[in-house]
Amino acid sequence: MRKAILILAGLAILAFVNFGIYRSERLLTEGRIVFLRLSPVDPRSLMQGDYMRLNFEVADRAFPAIASVPKADGHVVVFLDPHNIARFRRFADGRPLGPGEIALRYRIRGGRANFATDAYFFEEGRAKDLAGAAFGAFRVGADGDMILTGLRGPRLEPL
Repeated sequence: MRKAILILAGLAILAFVNFGIYRSERLLTEGRIVFLRLSPVDPRSLMQGDYMRLNFEVADRAFPAIASVPKADGHVVVFLDPHNIARFRRFADGRPLGPGEIALRYRIRGGRANFATDAYFFEEGRAKDLAGAAFGAFRVGADGDMILTGLRGPRLEPL
């Protein structure tokens, strides 16, 4: 009986992990490409290797002061210009999205709103190449979930 329970628990864990991988792979292949203007904060971590701490303009506009950051996760609505650069429009409030609008999920972590991630890890020695990053390139699903796929320069060129 215990053996059967252990096998079922193991299968459930494997199914859960594989479903997460499947969702991420699907988002990478089918998600809409969206660019968020960013401002790199910290280019190096001695304990974790080379990384860039990220802050997004959308978050700065949606949450202009620490006191205005909500306690719960949610969605913001952004407008996409012809180059798919996102600009904050409003908080999602149940109203339908207008032309050129898309909802992005944010999560509150450490008193800050994060969109997908707050850090970009890269290979050692690439800090100079990435110092000029101006945008984060994301794949966004219909539900607002996002994956950071890379950094882009001021003219949206891949870095």
